[in-house]
Amino acid sequence: MAIVAQVTQDRASLGIMMALGAYVFFAMIDTSVKWLVLAGLPAFQLAFMRYLPHFIISTFLLLRKGDGWNSFQSAHIGLVFLRALLLVSATLFNFITLNYLSLTVTASIMFSAPIIVCALSWPLLGERVGPWRWFAIFLGFAGVLVVIRPFDTSFHWVALLNVYNAFSFALYSIITRKISGVVAAETMQFYIGASGAFILFPFAWWVWIPPANALEWFLMVALGIWGWAGHEIFSRAHFFAPANTLMPYTYSFLLYLAVASYFVFDEVPDQWTILGASIIVASGLIIWRRTARKQFA
Repeated sequence: MAIVAQVTQDRASLGIMMALGAYVFFAMIDTSVKWLVLAGLPAFQLAFMRYLPHFIISTFLLLRKGDGWNSFQSAHIGLVFLRALLLVSATLFNFITLNYLSLTVTASIMFSAPIIVCALSWPLLGERVGPWRWFAIFLGFAGVLVVIRPFDTSFHWVALLNVYNAFSFALYSIITRKISGVVAAETMQFYIGASGAFILFPFAWWVWIPPANALEWFLMVALGIWGWAGHEIFSRAHFFAPANTLMPYTYSFLLYLAVASYFVFDEVPDQWTILGASIIVASGLIIWRRTARKQFA
């Protein structure tokens, strides 16, 4: 029994390390995009480059399976496309907001997505939400208001795009829960890349600005590789550890971006951003804890 427990713990530890590594890739994307938009490259162009390598890699992997057209088909193609569109639109709006807001502000607002998932789980999934989780939901939305400060002179309207991103990512997560195990992960990866590449191509072509140097070219091309790698590693982490085990470690993303903000852009979060982010994290952890207790009761 001790050996089995040790193996289980080792597998969970591997899953946690993989999740932490995936969020390193996601933090590298946001940091690089902020660097590039401040250098003058358009958000549409960067969003397109986020998905073009993703599309190429996922297409190659599907073709390598040798299943032909079957690999590209799904009985839930509508949900697969909707899931992809939600992620693509959230990516684009996130890249736009990074030109105006700090990395920590955008990430803090995005981390209200698990709170929104909980709020929508009753009408969309038929899951009962108890009083503690409703308290956490309202607490989390209060944290978002603290971060964006809608009635303060420092308020910027693009923060509302990040609120949309949080709702989009919440719906993306709910759809993922509904079709996981039914639609192959490789197929979902392909449609994410294909949707982003084909939808954003004409806009990217229209506004295209050539990067000024080799570093900008490298970062722009790397966006899609890091995006595909992050999603692939995070998906595989769930083979070693359940979602409830991995969930608290997603907040490492905030820490990564806070460090990047300081060392790359010399930005330090103000007290309101820190307070709001802390409230959002606390509410998310309350939801996680209550959900875990319900599942293992």
